[in-house]
Amino acid sequence: MLFNSLEFAIFFAIVYGLYLVLPHQWQNKLLLAAGFIFYSSWDWRFFSLIILLICIGYFCGMKIDGSKEAKTKKLFLSLSVVSSLAILGFFKYFNFFVSNLAGLLKAFGAPVEYHALNIILPMGISFYIFKTLTYPIDIYRGKMKPTKNILDFALYVSFFLQLIAGPIQRAKDLLPQITAPRRIGLNDFYEGCSLIFWGLFLKIFVADNLSKVVAPVFALNSSCSGAEILLASYAFTFQLFCDFEGYSSMARGLGRVMGFDIMLNFNLPFFAVNIQDFWNRWHISLSTWIRDYLYTPLFDALSFIRGNPRIYITLLVSMSLMGLWHGAEWTFLFFGLYHGALLVIYIILRSRFHIKRYIQPKSVFGQQLWVWVRIFFMFQLIAFGMMIFRAQSASHLFFLLHRLIFQFNGGAPKALLFQFLAFACPVFIIQFGQYKTGDLMFIYHRHWLVKTVIYAIMLHLILGWGVMSTEEFIYFQF
Repeated sequence: MLFNSLEFAIFFAIVYGLYLVLPHQWQNKLLLAAGFIFYSSWDWRFFSLIILLICIGYFCGMKIDGSKEAKTKKLFLSLSVVSSLAILGFFKYFNFFVSNLAGLLKAFGAPVEYHALNIILPMGISFYIFKTLTYPIDIYRGKMKPTKNILDFALYVSFFLQLIAGPIQRAKDLLPQITAPRRIGLNDFYEGCSLIFWGLFLKIFVADNLSKVVAPVFALNSSCSGAEILLASYAFTFQLFCDFEGYSSMARGLGRVMGFDIMLNFNLPFFAVNIQDFWNRWHISLSTWIRDYLYTPLFDALSFIRGNPRIYITLLVSMSLMGLWHGAEWTFLFFGLYHGALLVIYIILRSRFHIKRYIQPKSVFGQQLWVWVRIFFMFQLIAFGMMIFRAQSASHLFFLLHRLIFQFNGGAPKALLFQFLAFACPVFIIQFGQYKTGDLMFIYHRHWLVKTVIYAIMLHLILGWGVMSTEEFIYFQF
């Protein structure tokens, strides 16, 4: 079931109607059953996988908290982490590593035969495994106590609003909302509906239309010019953002009308002024997860390396694994390495050359202009990374780079440019308002007449030019 489908609308209406009349404990049981039904609707065979991960996480969490010896705590923490990563590795990376290992051996003169397994990738496995991983780790670190009710923990893992594409909300933030009675105010309901509508607009009108602009250029048999590839990279940057932010906004809105506070996953990333700022704004639940559960432990483990190289190595490894988290493709690894390299370069420039002190203009106009120059430059770097992300293989990426550098041909077709601007500009205008006011609920907090006009225009764009066929969200494949 997709958030932008009639099937889900009917499903949620039934669940929500029952939810409003049930007491707290029965609400949780209803949401647990809804999560199992929601996930099983994709492929009922993976229902047992969810149950297995729930049991591992709950059992290990209880044992870590109940054990007095540090060795026993580490044993059950290791059991949880290793088993979860083994499941993820088998389903997502087995064929990738086997095929590449065989290729490496062949290159050294030792050809081997291997058999690729016909493995079906469970929907959203990267997201809910990361949720189950945080639970025993946070208990081990003393940041939370385990829940004694396995049904509450099962609801945390299988909460259908976050099950397929996040956000990767941590147990210490979501479990208290599950265990305590929830209150739904009228303002919560209206804000939730506003977020749902905004998410639908981003998905149906912007992302799904930009998909038609992007797909032909990035097709394997495409012979597009470098200018078209550049423009399509811009379009894909907006497409990916609107597709994922559309899902995240709908998840937050649906959660809000049920009394849940689901974390913010995007905070105006295209207004970032440097690469560090970008990762503080883009896919926040993943970037903070990588920081707290990968970067920090790895940094501590590399204590034998002195000075800045320790930071650089940790960043490159962490961001490479972040890229590989998206899928078993070299392009995702390159995407992570690219962003890791940008972060390293940024840290070197910031610490050694004190850019702000030497370049920061003194006049107010000059300062504002300098901010917009940095935003524009940062967008170019982001779009280049998105081209790496969108390439279908390593060889396809090298083809795109060759076209971009050596066959630019001076310009892109006007029709392609018009399509990109027609779908991207409404988003940028609204986000500019959010940026200038510092209010992500910019539309919702306008005067009722202004708000009504904006909503009417958005509805007209959805009904008149939106893609009404139910298109899958990009991040469902991760």
